[in-house]
Amino acid sequence: MRTDIDTLWVFALASKCRAFTQENIAWSLLIMALASMAIALLHWAHPGGPAWGKYKLKKGYRTDARTIPGPRGLPIIGSMNLMASLAHHRIAAAAKTCKAKSLMAFSLGDTRVIVTCNPDVAKEILNSTVFADRPVKESAYRLMFNRAIGFAPYGVYWRTLRRIAATHLFCPKQIKAAEAQRRMIACQMVDMFKNHDQSFTVRGLLKRASLNNMMCSVFGLYYRLDSLSKEVEELRGLMLKPRAKSEPVRQPNHSRTPSSKRWRNPRFRGCFAVSSRPDKLSDADMIAVLWEMIFRGTDTVAVLIEWILARMVLHPDVQSRVHDELDKVVGVSRAVAGSDITAMLFLNAVVKEVLRLHPPGPLLSWARFAITDTTIDGYHVPAGTTAMVNMWAIARDPELWADPLEFIPERFVAKEGEMEFSVLGSDLRLAPFGSGRRTCPGKNLGLTTVTFWVASLLHEFEWLPSDDNTVDLSEILGLSCEMANPLTVKVRPRRH
Repeated sequence: MRTDIDTLWVFALASKCRAFTQENIAWSLLIMALASMAIALLHWAHPGGPAWGKYKLKKGYRTDARTIPGPRGLPIIGSMNLMASLAHHRIAAAAKTCKAKSLMAFSLGDTRVIVTCNPDVAKEILNSTVFADRPVKESAYRLMFNRAIGFAPYGVYWRTLRRIAATHLFCPKQIKAAEAQRRMIACQMVDMFKNHDQSFTVRGLLKRASLNNMMCSVFGLYYRLDSLSKEVEELRGLMLKPRAKSEPVRQPNHSRTPSSKRWRNPRFRGCFAVSSRPDKLSDADMIAVLWEMIFRGTDTVAVLIEWILARMVLHPDVQSRVHDELDKVVGVSRAVAGSDITAMLFLNAVVKEVLRLHPPGPLLSWARFAITDTTIDGYHVPAGTTAMVNMWAIARDPELWADPLEFIPERFVAKEGEMEFSVLGSDLRLAPFGSGRRTCPGKNLGLTTVTFWVASLLHEFEWLPSDDNTVDLSEILGLSCEMANPLTVKVRPRRH
């Protein structure tokens, strides 16, 4: 009771004081609101928006520092609209409007962001040790990706993961060893496509084939395309099902032994051999790495093949030239072999041209994070800034590519005496798998799988437009940038 009496006494005294009248309280709140609004507007008025304005006011303006151009967006939230659907389109348009293709600043709430649509500046960012980290989002934690190769902090643990990937998972010897598995799945796809005498969509079968391939690569488990598996369907559901933010992410049980035929898998066994060293990985670490491989490896391969087949349907002259090359290199008496692919110069050019026009990760999948202050393109970039590379915009820049919106695979056919154009990160005009320390570790495996499967499907069939649906090249940005409307086609067998 004493506490209650003391409290009442304080309020009674306060009510007698002029300073605590309702009118003065209202004025005080109004002044505070106006002051907050003024500060927010002051932050917002800076190029790049509120996050950059807040940093500049806090650190003080340097008279010798150049200001990175960029849109202000809205007070407080900045340019959140740029990250809505088809963010690579929106960011490219904003950079053009602000005349900031080289480097543009914008704000996502309190997060400072820079983005480039220039290959030279992209190289500065991607090859810099300052940008060796990634900003870890809530979704990455919920998927355990913070312990996987893509999001792990730069340091000893991340280098351990990269060593495992380079030595046991994606080295040339292991890619070669998986050739029989790729050939087997290609044969199953061909058999299933042969059963269609009407128009059909290809996406479902491509994604199932890609997932089966990853399950075989990661676990050594073999599943047939023409039969459903509980384990595979569970994984497909986890990857394809849209999720509310509040819904927890269910992890697949890698600990149980699925009831299916087990192949010998030296890559998977090698990972566990490494985990017995002093820098051993925990079970949670291993699950995160394997889950990331399945999650990323499945989607990208299937999406890219669908884009390639769409372009073959739209450009029958290009498809005819690929068929001629296949008949010359492979012939019609046998199926495509892995050794044929290096001789298929035009087919490889087709794959590169599709990667240029339809990169699965148009913003290079994930951003980079500045761990210290640095200078990019002559501009001061403070620690804690998120950096992006708009590879989609770079690959369509008319200053870098002749007729950039046209599908011209011939641009990637090296003339006599010329070096073949590499898409693996050395030339930032087209680096769909990234570059530098954080380049995609599975890029060689993914490219090998895509090229072999496309060669097999084109060797066996002529791909024709559907009677009912035209090919729609509209995009939708999810895990990868895929066709908004699944490709519907007809096929005509070429080999009997």
